[in-house]
Amino acid sequence: MLDTSPLTAVVERFADRLRAAPQSRLQQGAAAVALELARELSVRAQRLETPGQAPRELPDAGIFVVGDQVAVAGLDLAEALRAVAAGPDGATAPSDVLDEAVGLVEQAEIRATR
Repeated sequence: MLDTSPLTAVVERFADRLRAAPQSRLQQGAAAVALELARELSVRAQRLETPGQAPRELPDAGIFVVGDQVAVAGLDLAEALRAVAAGPDGATAPSDVLDEAVGLVEQAEIRATR
């Protein structure tokens, strides 16, 4: 089983920071960075879950829910990665996808909090 705890840990940390962020910080760009990240994580999860289908775009639900959107999209990706790694065809564990996703979250958190 693929250990996705590095992804879930960074996703939860960033989501918590977004949930606690003041409105001014969110309006200054943190929410836009977070929404961009959530959309990317969502697309990656959808490509794993339903290959060959066009991914649906995560909607912009407002600055006060981006923390939740990051959390849901990140946890969806973690679950999709575990499912692919446990597939019946013995697929190679998608650790490179996991590592890349962790990096995306870390970079987004840096951009959103500077």
